[in-house]
Order: sequence, then C-alpha cells, then structure tokens
Amino acid sequence: MEVPMQAVALFVTIGILLFVFSGIRIIRPTHRGLIERLGKYHKFASPGFHWIIPIIDRMFMVNITELMIDAEPQEIITNDNLNARVDAQVYFKVTESEEGVKNSQYNVNNYQWQIVNLARTTLRNIIGTLTLKSANSERGKINAELHKTLCEETKTWGIEIVRTELKEIDPPKDVQETMNKVVKAENEKIAAIDYATAAETVADGVKRSKIKEAEGYKQSKILHAEGDADAIKLVNEAADKYFTGNAQLLRKLEAVETALKTNAKIVIPTGSELVNVIGEMAGVLPLDMKKDKEKI
Repeated sequence: MEVPMQAVALFVTIGILLFVFSGIRIIRPTHRGLIERLGKYHKFASPGFHWIIPIIDRMFMVNITELMIDAEPQEIITNDNLNARVDAQVYFKVTESEEGVKNSQYNVNNYQWQIVNLARTTLRNIIGTLTLKSANSERGKINAELHKTLCEETKTWGIEIVRTELKEIDPPKDVQETMNKVVKAENEKIAAIDYATAAETVADGVKRSKIKEAEGYKQSKILHAEGDADAIKLVNEAADKYFTGNAQLLRKLEAVETALKTNAKIVIPTGSELVNVIGEMAGVLPLDMKKDKEKI
C-alpha cells in the first residue's frame, strides 16, 4: 500500500515543527544561560529568545538574583570551654557577567553546599578564639571576618558574597539560666537605685519647701516686729512732743483741786476773774492773754 505524498509531506512538516519548537528557549531577566554543544561550552545566553539545536545543544539556566542560605546550627567550643550553639546566614549571588556565570558552573561543584560548609568551618575558627561573652558582644566583628573569609575563598567561583549575619549564639542551658539571673539582679539593682533617687528627690523637694515656708514665716515675724517698733517709736515721739507739757499741766490742776478741797484761802485781785486766777495757779494762761500771745 502506497502512502500518499500528501501524508508524507504532512508528517515531515510536523516533524520539522516539533524539531524547531523543541529548540526554543526563553530566558527571564533573573537568569542567564550557558549553551553547550556536544559537551563543550558554545556561547553565553542573555535574557530573551534563543534557539538551540535539539539533542546537539544543551542550555543551562543560572539564577543571578540574591540568594540566602543557612549555615545550619552547630555546637562550637569557645575559648572559655563553653559549648555555644551558633547559626549564621549567608547572602550571595552569581555575578551576571559571562565569566562569572561560567565560573559558577565550571569552577565549583554545587556552590551553595560549598558556601555552607565554608561558613561553618570559618565560624568554628573565629568563635573558637573568643570567650562566650566576647562572642556575643562582638557580633559585628565576627560578621566582618566571616564575610572577608568567604569573599577571599569564593573569588574564583563567580560568586559575590553580599553579606553575612550571625543568627544566634546561644550558650548552654545552665549557663543561660545563670546569665538570666545575673541580668535580673542587675535590673533589680538599677530599679532600686532609681527608686531611691526618686525618693531622695521628693524628700529634697519637701525639705526645700519647709525651708522656704520657715523663711517666709521668719520674714513675716520680722516685718511685724519692725511694724510694731515703728508704731511704738511714733507713739513715743508723739508722747514726747505733746504729752510732757500736758502732764505737768494736769499735775498742777490736780494740786489746785486738792487745795480747793482743803478749803485753802485764795486771794482774788480786784477786777480778776475766778477762772483766770485758777488757771494761773495751774499754770494756764488767761484766755485773753493766750489769744494775745497767739497773735504775737
């Protein structure tokens, strides 16, 4: 049975289309490609459309975005013989240049696993020379040394170490409990000092208030005393000025009164009035004479 030429042409067309479509590759901006032909590096593929020869060519996609891997927790003996549980994170990316992408595939086998082991080894070397206390207080220094070592060791891998971060440095459970007690005691001490300082401040304020009150009371008493003294002074001046002569006059009047009571005889000159005579006896000028002196 002969196959129609149209069917053969259809099969050939379908085969050609399958061959063409099987060689189509699309690379996203987050990736770069390496094309190998018959097992040898052929060319670099940037983002966009590419066509490779099926079976003969092969394309490897490489992610060039920033990635993070965990160095996995491990027990490290510090310089003061304590087992610290240490974990870290490493942020890195494959450089987007052709050389960098090639090195990440041809110069190192499984670079992520290699970075994890290198980070773990470097952490043991660094923290092993430090005490637990200094390791916790010098995290920045540890991060810097870890980053420097990883950059030096991976410079031929086409890898850029972006940053490293210590995730945890935890001491043994019993040491952690002791440290927590020390921190708690220190916080209680600080709180007690703050409370005592506040109480002292309040007491000092009350003291100053009492002193101010006493000074005000004292000043009030002084002002009252000065007022009383000024009043007495004015009274004395008034007495010296107005009372001394009047007292003598009153004394003379009392003497005249006593004389009249004892029926003493008083000679009244002719043409004199009784009032003026008594006034003269008491030392009081007659009314007419007093008016004349006032006129003078």
